[in-house]
Amino acid sequence: MEPNEVLDIARSAIWLVIAMSAPAMIVGLIVGVVIGLLQALTQVQEMTLVFVPKILAIFAALLIFLPFMGGLLNDYMIETMARIAQSGAG
Repeated sequence: MEPNEVLDIARSAIWLVIAMSAPAMIVGLIVGVVIGLLQALTQVQEMTLVFVPKILAIFAALLIFLPFMGGLLNDYMIETMARIAQSGAG
């Protein structure tokens, strides 16, 4: 396998990790900002108030986006196996 092919696989893997983690991270960010705004408006400064809604929202996001994330992982695996088979045949 050529060094350029290894770098392409590594680049694809990094983008895959970003694409798979983005839905959960974005949902966590939005829930955190909304709860932070509510805490600022009501002047309730309880630090543990953020954790339970954030965990539940991230869990729901993972359940909703699981087919999308599985499809991304499947496509990456098919592409990687095709590259391995192609380099082994040559």
